[in-house]
Amino acid sequence: MNLYNIFFFLNYFFGIINPIQTSNLRKSNIRKTKNDKVDTFIIIKSLTLNNYNLVTTRDINNIKLKGLSRSRHNLIVMRSRSKIQLASFIDQLFPELNQFFKGNLHLNVSYQLLKEYSSPKDISSLHLTRLSNILHDNSHGRYKKTDAIRLRELAKNSVGIDNPTLSLQIKQAILQIELYTEQIEEVEKLSKQILDEMKSKLLTIPGMSYNQATVIHGFIGDINRFNKSCQLLAYSGLDPSIYQSGNFKAHSTRMSKRGNSLLRYNLVYAAHNLVLHNKTFKEYYDSKRSQGKTHYCALGHCAHKLVRIIFKILKSNVDFDLD
Repeated sequence: MNLYNIFFFLNYFFGIINPIQTSNLRKSNIRKTKNDKVDTFIIIKSLTLNNYNLVTTRDINNIKLKGLSRSRHNLIVMRSRSKIQLASFIDQLFPELNQFFKGNLHLNVSYQLLKEYSSPKDISSLHLTRLSNILHDNSHGRYKKTDAIRLRELAKNSVGIDNPTLSLQIKQAILQIELYTEQIEEVEKLSKQILDEMKSKLLTIPGMSYNQATVIHGFIGDINRFNKSCQLLAYSGLDPSIYQSGNFKAHSTRMSKRGNSLLRYNLVYAAHNLVLHNKTFKEYYDSKRSQGKTHYCALGHCAHKLVRIIFKILKSNVDFDLD
């Protein structure tokens, strides 16, 4: 990757050769000889056969998007773990708080309250005006004085464990969640900037978000690697698996799920959004449901259709248009 970037920014024309192809060329020789001189001739032979594509700015951007999509996914996973830990700590220290916020602890008002006063003892001894202001100011006026009174009563009668270490862990978990959220926003901002510079045609697809376009561009990479849309379908793991033995051939099989799971998830999710925003896809989805297909099976068929459209958009660099 270092050579990749250096050559590109020094304005060299270069391409990446598939090592499987050079290996097969070596096997075609009668004598089993491998040295630097022979390797050089094999690489030259591979170049003469045009088994490569020149690297472009778009390829560099796709590599950046791939890294950003992985980074965003990892940050979301870590933030989810911190949220689970936070919920576990609150269940021990102040279990009634979950009931007060109607099962959703991950609100700005909840975080701001717990960062300052994380234990039931602190909340129950808090002045009513102060508690009312915290709830009111951090919830855009949703919580009133009556809610503050109810919360203080819950805190007074809480069955939670009086443990100062849990209070500390709650504060630290909230700070971690806020840090991860800030980092995710930074990654998404940079991804949006790169996609806008690329003038990505994927964003013309109804319902396609910047995050989905980032993953699709990043993991598909150079579309010229694929000669047919069925190859892209197989690469994403959305193609049906084949089960055949003797005269028997299964007519109903599951998708192969080979390839990158993040790419596959975003393609299916993008297909779901397209069903909500496009009449043609909605009719196609409804037709599959009328045939007795389940929701996810029908979405899988829509994802197949979307992959073929994405292949055409990236190959021809055209806007989405089904008219």
